Amino acid sequence: MASDRSQSKLFQPLAIADGKITLKHRVVHAPLTRNRGTPYSESTPEKPNRIWVPNDLMVEYYSQRATEGGLIISEAIPPSLEGNGMPGVPGLFIPEHADGWKKVVDAVHAKGGYIYAQIWHSGRANIPQLTGTPILCPSSTPWDDPNDFYAYPPPHSTQQVKLVDYPPIEMTIPKIKSTIQDYCNAARLAQKAGFDGVEIHGANGYLPEQFLSSNINRRTDEYGGTPEKRCKFVLELMDELSQVVGQENLSIRLSPFGLFNQARGTQRLETWSHLCKEIKANHPKLSYISFIEPRFEQIYTAEEKQKFLDSWDLPDISLEPFRKILGDTPFFSGGGWNDKNAWGVLERGDYDALVIGRYFLSNPDLVERLRRGLPLSKYDRSTFYGPLEKSSVGYTDYPTYEKTVPN
Repeated sequence: MASDRSQSKLFQPLAIADGKITLKHRVVHAPLTRNRGTPYSESTPEKPNRIWVPNDLMVEYYSQRATEGGLIISEAIPPSLEGNGMPGVPGLFIPEHADGWKKVVDAVHAKGGYIYAQIWHSGRANIPQLTGTPILCPSSTPWDDPNDFYAYPPPHSTQQVKLVDYPPIEMTIPKIKSTIQDYCNAARLAQKAGFDGVEIHGANGYLPEQFLSSNINRRTDEYGGTPEKRCKFVLELMDELSQVVGQENLSIRLSPFGLFNQARGTQRLETWSHLCKEIKANHPKLSYISFIEPRFEQIYTAEEKQKFLDSWDLPDISLEPFRKILGDTPFFSGGGWNDKNAWGVLERGDYDALVIGRYFLSNPDLVERLRRGLPLSKYDRSTFYGPLEKSSVGYTDYPTYEKTVPN
């Protein structure tokens, strides 16, 4: 039975970007990597394709989910060949990338929506066969599980390879600086494509979180050794990007209690609290900040996650400490939100918006379904990630509610 939930705070306006943007609702489309890009060039064993560009199918996907006054965070976009951790992912480091993303952005804007580009660097969660470059990391920290395979076979191969067999190199300080400039160049291309803002992917065990994680970042120089020093890369990155796009057009996603990609460092509260204090002090007009829920994990069960939390002496955790530090900075939460648990959360003042991914994939009309209390369609996990024989499957072929109801 449908019900009207339009009075929920989910459907009240929210100002972000230092007041430049007023969202008409607070259901935010999460960044969803779906590997549906088009190869930039012909791929051969001698010269494999390593660049993908946005295409018309992606334009259709984002357009289907764009809403009047709604915010979409793009899929993770690599700023360089070194940063691209998966095949089929369109980047932002050649002119053709900006041209392709402009079509996506224009389609979202045509529906009255807003879209931010999430810039992502995989760091050590990668293999050199994919990038054609050395694999970067704050330290030359190898994968600690000898049985972990990289998710995709190398180009023109059918056999997966073990991540431990391809340890990363430690980034020199000049390489750290040039990598930050790769982010800045991607941000300039994002502006050229018309994106409304930029989000740093600082979560899920990718390069920024590799710097934040004590088990991965083993440096003893200015970029490691203490919680404060481990924050230096992320803070420098934000400073530089702020100079390019303006702090009001900049945001960051964080997972202070995450375990993905072997981010198993200690001193969680000390590290991320310091990071948030510095962000608030240096970027008080930040567009928003987005967090992943403490108990949400992509590969561990709730019981397994709790064992990690207990081992860190953090049996009871929440995002509240960071909420207090960040004050009036718009505060988003993602991880496990759905049509059952999203109600009353914003009214309590816990967060300012909810970031939803998987149900936004399987329900292109998610906002309307939530507003009207309509049932949600289940997603098919097996078709999340391309490349697939038919790219539209599990991507643009999910119907709206009206198309699921018999006439």
